[in-house]
Parts: sequence; structure tokens; C-alpha cells
Amino acid sequence: MKLSGGCNCGQVRYELDGEPIRVGICHCENCRKGSGSAFSYFGIWPRTSATLSGELGCWQSRAGGERFCPTCGSPLFCWADDSDEIEIKLGTLDSPPSALMPTYELWTIRREPWLAHQKGAEQHTRDRERPEPNGG
Repeated sequence: MKLSGGCNCGQVRYELDGEPIRVGICHCENCRKGSGSAFSYFGIWPRTSATLSGELGCWQSRAGGERFCPTCGSPLFCWADDSDEIEIKLGTLDSPPSALMPTYELWTIRREPWLAHQKGAEQHTRDRERPEPNGG
């Protein structure tokens, strides 16, 4: 799978090679404010699968460095410096992300009551629990 996307003004572009590791929806306050909507819809890829071009702005959130276009302000990616994954805001893809179905939802404690949960998707009251290092 090859996908491409970018910001509203075209200054920042990206290409993704391969399938996402996982696809999710987050209802937390940071994601709501960052997306300007009731939730954020994102896909996680290995950082080595992403090719980025253009100048990026960054602000630090609890999830890591939120990258955006400093010209038009479009939110695009998130990654923590110690992570080998990149979170792509799926609304920034050039083609509609219809085939990328959410496999989990985060911060469901803040989901709007009029918004149904995603059938078949894991439900997490807050953050997704990560496996302990060394399989523990």
C-alpha cells in the first residue's frame, strides 16, 4: 500500500509505504482540540515507512511532538523522540481513508453521547495499555 498526503497549502507533503500497524480514534481533550472536532482519527506506521518533506512546526503534548504546517496550521503527525512509530492524521491523506477502519478507540470516557462506538474496535477508557518491556 502506498499513500500520500499533506497540509492544506501544500508546503508539507508525505508518503507512506505499507500497511498501518494500527488505526484508531481518540476522544481525549488534546485530540479534540487538535482536530477541531469531536475526536481524532489516525493511523500508526513505522517511522521508516514515512517520507516527509517541507518545514514542520512542533509543540509538545503528552503523546509526543505534534507536527503541523507552520504556514497553514494543518495538524499532520505526532511522534515521540524515543518511538519508532509515527501517527498520521488520516484526514490529511490525499484520498479518502475509507479502507482504514479503526481497530481501537481511546479515551472513550470522553466520547460524545451521540457518537456510537466503533463495532469490533477495542474500547479503552483512557490510553491504550502498552505491553511491558521483555514481554512482562
